Amino acid sequence: MSTVQVIGGGLAGTEAAWQIAQTGVPVTLYEMRPVTTSPAHHSEELAELVCSNSFGAMASDRAAGLLHTELRRLGSIIIETADKYSVPAGGALAVDRGIFSHQLTQTLANHPLITLKRAEINKIPPSSIVVLTTGPLTTSTLAEDLQRFTGMDYLSFFDAASPIIVGDSINRDIAFMASRYDKGEAAYLNCPFNKEQYLHFREELCQAEQAELKDFERETAKFFEGCLPIEELAKRGEDTMRYGPLKPVGLFDSRLGDFRDPENKGKRPYGVVQLRQEDKNGQLWNMVGFQTNLRWGEQKRIFRLIPGLEQAEFVRMGVMHRNTFINSPQLLEPTLQFKSRPTLLAAGQLVGTEGYSAAAAGGWLAGTNAARLALGLNPLKIPETTMMGALFEFISSASPKHFQPMPPNFGIIPELPQRIRNKRERYGKYRDRALAELDTWKHQLKTVTIEQLIH
Repeated sequence: MSTVQVIGGGLAGTEAAWQIAQTGVPVTLYEMRPVTTSPAHHSEELAELVCSNSFGAMASDRAAGLLHTELRRLGSIIIETADKYSVPAGGALAVDRGIFSHQLTQTLANHPLITLKRAEINKIPPSSIVVLTTGPLTTSTLAEDLQRFTGMDYLSFFDAASPIIVGDSINRDIAFMASRYDKGEAAYLNCPFNKEQYLHFREELCQAEQAELKDFERETAKFFEGCLPIEELAKRGEDTMRYGPLKPVGLFDSRLGDFRDPENKGKRPYGVVQLRQEDKNGQLWNMVGFQTNLRWGEQKRIFRLIPGLEQAEFVRMGVMHRNTFINSPQLLEPTLQFKSRPTLLAAGQLVGTEGYSAAAAGGWLAGTNAARLALGLNPLKIPETTMMGALFEFISSASPKHFQPMPPNFGIIPELPQRIRNKRERYGKYRDRALAELDTWKHQLKTVTIEQLIH
């Protein structure tokens, strides 16, 4: 039996290699770090979480939560490890990112059928079964080879990561713990602005000096709307941030009295910066929604204008990097196989899916199908009524001309037979249908696979 090759040790590559090995097929996983570094990574661990430690909402009637649930039922090593090393984050699945990545690295390195090689791959292997999971920072040499193979140019935008702050440097006399409308566990630290403070903060953001982009980056820069730098939001209007990451609605400091009391209306914050716990012990806090391309000195100066962060100690500043992805609608099948070479598959941000869970889902499908090809079995297509199936159907069938990265969302799932106006109820029905059809698909798959193996 030939060895499957997985190129790239991020979330998608880690998931793909694990799924391949679990079927009894040997796999070689190539990760270039630490031989070759990237502008965004900070370690040599597999599945390093670069932008945030959050996988998104846990509730199964939310898009991210439904995807988590589907992946749990399919045996995802990424979600299993995330569950094991989760940290409090309100209604979100967040992890202690250091432990998370370290444990995945050890788990894969100890698997008897997984060979982990630290080396940069400059060309797509011409034969055998290959899974490309090199992510948004694919090296220029491999990108050029992929461009020659596809005969197409790349699309690109810029992705930005938020700063991380030492918890002890946050002024808890000002910042307060609360969840929106006091629902669930109070897992976020909230830094409240009054109007004067907010307007001054916005003015400084709008005038701040940004990090200089390289010439080729400046010409092709295109921000992904779901991950806009905070300074870009500030420039779009006085209240744009207050309807986005600085939204004050439903956040109240209980120390100021009962927020339901009309007399306390004047004490409600004008804007709020939320901090999410980054590690198990609450020693590090992530500035939610504060992706940025500001120079590091400017970040420290301006972000310390936020009430409660006057003495903030930053362990990582916000960064911005190029994110490259292929034109999947022209190149890929919903099985994540290349149309022109079925033994070559791809997954993760390289194919235009957004988010950690989506990367894990792509790794699961590409890895599973690579293993099936090695075993002489037909590749799988996941039902479109599931979040996974809808996502891969979208990236393989969207308009190539206007293709942009897509995160999990209910807008890409086929409509229900009967229209339901209540959004929460509608999403619940989407979930129920998705999980029921996923379970049926899994049962039918086992029967078909056994028959294929017999024959």
